[in-house]
Amino acid sequence: MAVSSGLFGGALSSLIKCCLRVEQSALRLFGFPHLSQGPALAIQGPVSCPFPDMHLDDKDSTAGFLDNIFWMAAPKNRRTIEVNRCRRRNPNKLIEVKNNIDVCPECGHLKLKHVLCGFCYEKVREETHLIREEIKAKEGGPFRAPIAQTVVLYQGEKPRSEDEEKRIIERNSKRPSWFAY
Repeated sequence: MAVSSGLFGGALSSLIKCCLRVEQSALRLFGFPHLSQGPALAIQGPVSCPFPDMHLDDKDSTAGFLDNIFWMAAPKNRRTIEVNRCRRRNPNKLIEVKNNIDVCPECGHLKLKHVLCGFCYEKVREETHLIREEIKAKEGGPFRAPIAQTVVLYQGEKPRSEDEEKRIIERNSKRPSWFAY
């Protein structure tokens, strides 16, 4: 390497000598005293990891910095409003149009076919509660009921021939249209 003589010649040569001494001491520090000394300004050394190797089979090892939530994935770029709206309004995510909607014959509200009307459900609950109360009064409690089918007869109805072996509960009101015989 040729060093130019002149005003900056001495300063440049002393700077190069200083860099070489720093390189030599750094190489000795990292355990490479036998490497050839050249004019390179970069230091080649082993890759040092600030975290010790954690073995999975160690039972005594504690959780380290690499094990926490800090290292979870994060988006590289922001999604645009257009991309977000297209993703959210994808036709696969839209609610399908229902074709099985019918009008309730009792109250006139819309309901799904073959499904009990939500507005009429309260009437059914109330009627079921009254039937259970009559069973409780007749049998003396819910756990004394015989193992038999129950037939509910309303005002003006008579038992059929196939109802002889069944438990019969009589109600003093008109049969609701939704309660089939």
